[in-house]
Amino acid sequence: MDQINNILASFNQQDELNPKVWTNPEEPKDSKMKPKVKNALLKIADKFSENLSEDLKVEDIILTGSLANYNWSNYSDFDLHLVIDFKQFGKQAELYKELFSLKKQLFNQNHDIKIFGYEVELYAQDSDESHFSTGVYSVKNDEWITAPSKEKSQIDKEVFKTKINSWKEKIENLIKNIKKDGIKSSEKQIDSLKEKLKDYRKSGLEKEGEYSYENLVFKYLRRSKLIEKLYNTIVKQTDKELSVETRKIE
Repeated sequence: MDQINNILASFNQQDELNPKVWTNPEEPKDSKMKPKVKNALLKIADKFSENLSEDLKVEDIILTGSLANYNWSNYSDFDLHLVIDFKQFGKQAELYKELFSLKKQLFNQNHDIKIFGYEVELYAQDSDESHFSTGVYSVKNDEWITAPSKEKSQIDKEVFKTKINSWKEKIENLIKNIKKDGIKSSEKQIDSLKEKLKDYRKSGLEKEGEYSYENLVFKYLRRSKLIEKLYNTIVKQTDKELSVETRKIE
């Protein structure tokens, strides 16, 4: 329970934006991203864009999440989104979405990029995709799309813990099933849990914003490394099933 309490405490609102990132953290509307941070994020975005596809048309590069908001903490990371109009790929748009999703996972997995100790998490966002956040900053245009505002947060710890434990149980059971029954037998469960978690978070953001239980539960699962543990289990089990063991020749 200490871990739950510690992570729950990290959701508390700060009095100002992160001073390492913003020029005027007490007044978001008058604040710009510090040049050193902006230039670093643009370089990272360029590298990620090259990794996705040559001659890719990127509509915008945005920062969202807690570092563009009042709820930043030691658990925060730079949520850097490349906004892409997938219609540029015509009939192959859905194929490119899947490809970019895989490339995003590999890029984030293979690169350990940090700015002032905060990890940088990359994402390829469809320009037609709904995005819910109280703070969104265009790094490309160096201006706020949505300036953050403080939200009233009333979190019932017991309700929060109940919801967390329910999702923890689902993920831990899935991890056990993957190890026991293999990837193929668990494929439907994996896809189902991913979709349910995605829809769960989205519904919370749409209804109550950043401080919805659904969004906070998702953040807890990410900050406690449970989502990472599931992903690593899938990768290790896949590698195991595709490998051929060698035996000593006696």
